[in-house]
Amino acid sequence: MFERFAASGLSIRQFCDGEGLSKSSFERWRGLLGEEMGAVADRGNACARAGFVDAGLIDVGGGAGRLELKLDLGGGVVLHLVRG
Repeated sequence: MFERFAASGLSIRQFCDGEGLSKSSFERWRGLLGEEMGAVADRGNACARAGFVDAGLIDVGGGAGRLELKLDLGGGVVLHLVRG
């Protein structure tokens, strides 16, 4: 929704009227989520600097909530993580 607002070129009032939202609710959520998204971006930047790669969601066909990840660390060491 906030991306749509940014692309709309409308004022907050105009956008909220068109979406059927209260301006105060929009501003509150934008502030709350903006802080959260800033924290996520900061973590992402730290990971990039450290050389980490976001693997995203991995579907191994085991159903919702299942995660299986194998990392070959070299020297015959394999880290195998399973959740779910």
